[in-house]
Amino acid sequence: MSDELQPPGLPQEEPSEAKKPSLLSRTLDFAGELLHVVIISLAIIIPVRYFLIQPFYVKGASMEPNFYDHEYLIIDELGYRLHQPERGEIVVFRYPNDPRQYFIKRIVGLPGERVKVSGGQVWIYNAEYPDGKVVDEKEYLGPIYTGGERDVQLAADEYFLMGDNRGASLDSRSFGPVPRSFIVGRVWFRGWPPEKIKVFSDAPESLK
Repeated sequence: MSDELQPPGLPQEEPSEAKKPSLLSRTLDFAGELLHVVIISLAIIIPVRYFLIQPFYVKGASMEPNFYDHEYLIIDELGYRLHQPERGEIVVFRYPNDPRQYFIKRIVGLPGERVKVSGGQVWIYNAEYPDGKVVDEKEYLGPIYTGGERDVQLAADEYFLMGDNRGASLDSRSFGPVPRSFIVGRVWFRGWPPEKIKVFSDAPESLK
């Protein structure tokens, strides 16, 4: 027995009314396909949104001149699951005095170090520099004066974070060290405004 073939160009036989799917059947099929698309989309979007990257807006002037109010940033949350934060990286974290708020600052002091702010400079003391060393921040700050007097010994899970606009920043000089668990992720991408789009990679060479 051979299969019947219809020559091209000839009209197809219209299905009988009995063979046509009902409106309810077509509606259910459409709803099923839509639900399928939504489930797949959520399965992709939710892990990306909550475990890999997260968007934030800059609020305030504490990171000027490197970041300005209302700039749109994408935060890399995955990287710090694979390695520890490094000095010089810009991070978003929960404000220790009110974890509902998010701040953006730069890492200056690492776990286990002693950090001293004095005479307009920032000093770090660690195994490599037991007598202390001035943190070289000229690459991203220029010749800036860091006000305040603070001497802090960081615990094994604490970081000392500071804003780039040292004269207008609420940071670890006032609220103290930030626990590792409060750090959400590293600033990875600036998407707005268009003329300032930029990908941020490693910490400044001068701090490595």
